[in-house]
Amino acid sequence: MPNTSRLAETFRLFDAANSEDLNLETDAAGQPIAKEVLYAQRMSAGLARVAPDAPEAVQLAARAQHIRRWAIPRAEFPLTRPGYHQWRNALKKYHAELAGQLMAQAGYELATIERVQQLLQKLRLKDDPEMQLLEDVICLVFLEYYFLPFAAQHPEEKIIEIMRKTWPKMTERGHALALQLPFTPEALAIIGKALG
Repeated sequence: MPNTSRLAETFRLFDAANSEDLNLETDAAGQPIAKEVLYAQRMSAGLARVAPDAPEAVQLAARAQHIRRWAIPRAEFPLTRPGYHQWRNALKKYHAELAGQLMAQAGYELATIERVQQLLQKLRLKDDPEMQLLEDVICLVFLEYYFLPFAAQHPEEKIIEIMRKTWPKMTERGHALALQLPFTPEALAIIGKALG
């Protein structure tokens, strides 16, 4: 049974770390909000919709998915495919370490901290149901909130390539949920090309 006060305190610590993000976006109420705070809230809300009874470790990993992501800029790594993977791996390690420090501060025991760190580093994606659940939520949040803005900035071929990489990461249930999202006709056309 989750310790709700400890979970809430850890969410508060995660959000406080993310609130230092100088990159602002607009929330549903039209108010400016730190980009990574908004992403974390969207991850928690997405998980609550997909799996209201998700284990505590998955709830924590969802909230910490991009914690202080701006601290390791993409520009610090070569602008190549291997450079991109180096950047992503550095981020995963950083997110896991920082989440672990904040969880320890909130009183979590080592076993739960290590479990959240495993989830954040995606160490066994295809044979770990909790990690797969987290991946479904990551993909759904991307498709719902970030796909169209991303698509507007890149050529269609790149978007199709990304969709073809994103789709296999999801479960059949994730696919069904994705197809229920309120996509524009333009987005549906791109998705159709990618999956056709």
